[in-house]
Amino acid sequence: MIRPDGRAADELRPTTITLGAQTFAEGSVLIESGQTRVLCAVSVEEGVPQFMRGAGRGWVTAEYGMLPRSTVTRNPRESKSGRPRGRSQEIERLIGRSLRAVVDLEKLGEITLTVDCDVLQADGGTRTTAITGAYVALYQALDTLKKRNKIRSIPLSAAVAATSVGLIDGQVILDLCYEEDFRADADFNLVLTDAGELVEVQGTGERGPFSRDALDQVLETAIAGAARLFEEQRRAIGTLSQL
Repeated sequence: MIRPDGRAADELRPTTITLGAQTFAEGSVLIESGQTRVLCAVSVEEGVPQFMRGAGRGWVTAEYGMLPRSTVTRNPRESKSGRPRGRSQEIERLIGRSLRAVVDLEKLGEITLTVDCDVLQADGGTRTTAITGAYVALYQALDTLKKRNKIRSIPLSAAVAATSVGLIDGQVILDLCYEEDFRADADFNLVLTDAGELVEVQGTGERGPFSRDALDQVLETAIAGAARLFEEQRRAIGTLSQL
């Protein structure tokens, strides 16, 4: 199979993560994965949601949105409809779950970290790109809190990243662009830690069932791809001292 951008089946799109994308956020990155670009910014607020008050634990939550011309044709702003679309709500919950999986909330104290993920341009994989970038922005925000003596240490147990895998004409394909995602027989979004654990696996047979063997290949491909994303995350975090 020849891919639209000429990549090998197990090759990620070129991915870069740039720290400090917004001046006023406690943590922020611009992550670019092929033609998909997502701005991730973390805001720190004293206090936690009402259901957590008095428990001595912090909270990490996320919001997700797409700019009107992040896609080929214009999408109206969700604020015009008075509420976020179901897809946006599902994605922001996924981002929040993925980040909370690696944060020790008790070490935060009663602090809320809100991660805003805004898609500037979409060519497939916006949720996985957002998660990968959001982790780095979160790391920077926690580093900021540590430098301000708000926390004693950075309360992260592992790094977290996400990627997509698809089955197209019987072949396992890593990191789908939109054209590939549209025609995939089955597609998966996988969230993983650099400790080798799975946080979430979303998979759907779009045109019929898939085999257990195919699923095993999907997992192996995602794990190998995520390893390269973790390298890019570490590279970006290594630039913190330059900001």
